[in-house]
Amino acid sequence: MPRIMAAAVLIFVFSSSVVADIYTWTDVSGVVHFTDSPPPNKRYQPVEVAAPITVPMANNLHQQKRVSGIREQVKDMLSTDRKGDASRRKSKAKAVAKQKKTCANYRRKLAQVQSQLRAGYGNSKGNSLRSKRRNLGQALGRECILR
Repeated sequence: MPRIMAAAVLIFVFSSSVVADIYTWTDVSGVVHFTDSPPPNKRYQPVEVAAPITVPMANNLHQQKRVSGIREQVKDMLSTDRKGDASRRKSKAKAVAKQKKTCANYRRKLAQVQSQLRAGYGNSKGNSLRSKRRNLGQALGRECILR
């Protein structure tokens, strides 16, 4: 019986040191410090450390398979083109042509602004050109590249 009690006390003592508290305090220079023991003669706060969130690998694999299946379904729905639906194909072709024209227009305007910037302007004109270049680049990326 004494051996069991001694083992239990030892396990309790050594396991409590594994779960160390964390303290934070700020020195006179404004530097924030983190430590596992409270600083002497300084005002400190204990830090609450949240337990890590883990997701079992089986759930990740299941979710990945589900998402892959949904992607395949969407790809199939988008790629199927019914033979009898000529008007839909025409409207799709018009939309693609319009998209290409819009993208070409963005690229042309972007090249024009870029050549104006290379010519050199003062700060106010250069800033407005850089702003225009940024807006055109964002629109080009949003409507043509990321689509």
